[in-house]
Amino acid sequence: MTSKLTHTDSSGKVRMVDVSEKRAGVRTAVAEGFVSASEEAVRAARENAARKGDVLAAARVAGIAAAKRAADLIPLCHPLSITFAGVDAEVEESGFRVAATVKARDCTGVEMEALTAASVACLTIYDMLKAVDKSMEIGPVRLLLKEGGKSGTWKRSS
Repeated sequence: MTSKLTHTDSSGKVRMVDVSEKRAGVRTAVAEGFVSASEEAVRAARENAARKGDVLAAARVAGIAAAKRAADLIPLCHPLSITFAGVDAEVEESGFRVAATVKARDCTGVEMEALTAASVACLTIYDMLKAVDKSMEIGPVRLLLKEGGKSGTWKRSS
């Protein structure tokens, strides 16, 4: 199994993958997250009545900022030159859905950046509404799409 893991060397030690010989290309990833919340929390966000301010705007900005900092948070993640990071956050009946899209022209993929963006946007929703509902739950957070690079396109099946 060790030989199939890219972040381990032949003896099983953790390492950063060397991408210096890979060709740069456009890489795209889309991730989503969900925050389950009470009717009261959903209403507070929908009516822009949260004490801390606009929940969805804060989540979008936090997610974009997080995408740009993924390499600072995840030890073996490469710092990338992100060309686009966008986060959409929507109120649904039972909570909030977040979708994060990240693009870069680089030598490695942006999956971790998209997943980080979605995760931090969800955490921000929790932070903005925790005074209303401490029982909110985050998850799933998952990759929906990855494009570019040697492995090509991967899309989550429905």
